[in-house]
Amino acid sequence: MLRKVERIIPAFDIDMGGIPLKQALPTNNVPNFDPFLLLHHGSFKYTDRKPAIQQGIGPHPHSGFSPVTFVIDGEIHHRDSRGNNQVAKKGEVQWMNSGSGIVHSERPSDAIAKAAGSTKIIQLWINSPAVTKKEAPYYNHVSEKNLPTFFSEDKLVRSKLITGEYNNISGAMKGDSDLLILWNNAKKEGKQNLTIDDKYHLMIYIISGEIRVAGHGVVDPESLVLFENSGAKVEITANSDAEYLVLAGVPIKENVVQHGPFVMNTETEIMEAMRDYQMGKMGVLIEE
Repeated sequence: MLRKVERIIPAFDIDMGGIPLKQALPTNNVPNFDPFLLLHHGSFKYTDRKPAIQQGIGPHPHSGFSPVTFVIDGEIHHRDSRGNNQVAKKGEVQWMNSGSGIVHSERPSDAIAKAAGSTKIIQLWINSPAVTKKEAPYYNHVSEKNLPTFFSEDKLVRSKLITGEYNNISGAMKGDSDLLILWNNAKKEGKQNLTIDDKYHLMIYIISGEIRVAGHGVVDPESLVLFENSGAKVEITANSDAEYLVLAGVPIKENVVQHGPFVMNTETEIMEAMRDYQMGKMGVLIEE
């Protein structure tokens, strides 16, 4: 049975501390789509008049969830208080589980800054279950060549399996909960038939191009498609060359309390996370 579309959310413009972004989640009507908390679509233009280390997003904390960054174009230089220092390039993914707390920065690479280039990303926030929110944070990056891939029957849709299990293939990364994430590139008229168990909350974000979802119709780029929780079949056809993310997760079904970069289960835990950050328990990031 086909999964029905519940709603379409066009990404809307926001200002995040002076940084313009497009946001598809959360909205006033959809605070989250358990276990997914936030989806940002960012396009950043850099200058060759300042060093890379003075551009982008400086050191800031996170705890209680995983910020996952898909590099659509350009490069992102990640540094954190656990000593990780790495550049992710176009087509690659940075997965940071913030756990009990970590401080990181997101800068352009030196090469992108010197070329006065630009970077495009999708950042997805995935909630962590209470039992893992206090575990040690970790960072994971996999180069594009090491991401498992498979193709649609017509060979016109290429899927990178980021996390989860599909077609007897295991994803390159592992989250804190039961997830399935596919990063798809489709040629015009490419058709993808997916089977995704209805235990998963399912959404699709269209990065670029135009797609048709069987049982619904055309969906514009920079839109988030939320599906109902019945049926396992999803059929996607590309009206043009298209790029989109298939995001599925088993709901955690726990209370969510969020304060900025901290996501916990209670207000008390939020206060504890803020105290831990102020006391330096999340570490210190000195960028070099």
